[in-house]
Amino acid sequence: MKISEVSKAAELPISTIRYYERMGIIPDEYMLRDPNNYRVYDADILRHLDVVKTSLDIGFSIGEIRSMITGMGCSIEEQHHLLEEKITEIKHAQQKLEEAKQYLQSLIQTGIVCAEGFGKSS
Repeated sequence: MKISEVSKAAELPISTIRYYERMGIIPDEYMLRDPNNYRVYDADILRHLDVVKTSLDIGFSIGEIRSMITGMGCSIEEQHHLLEEKITEIKHAQQKLEEAKQYLQSLIQTGIVCAEGFGKSS
């Protein structure tokens, strides 16, 4: 696949893909060079980029992702620890969201949301 095809399929700008290459987020195994020295990507790059995007979405830093991908300075135990920490963070965020939802529902039930304006009792 050409970089433009990867960009479109992964819904990432070409500049981001090149940045990931420079940062070591995309290992060489996903990228080859054709006879004209153009990059040609293996189809598995899409799965890899999906994992990277999801990892970023849930709060991993580029550095943490790079460490886990390259294995440099990050043992299997450390990778598991990073993942467990992220799970704990997500659980905490879910709890805070649930509390916020319950608070908003209580506002509705108490009549604080009314025709006279938000925060005024009806």
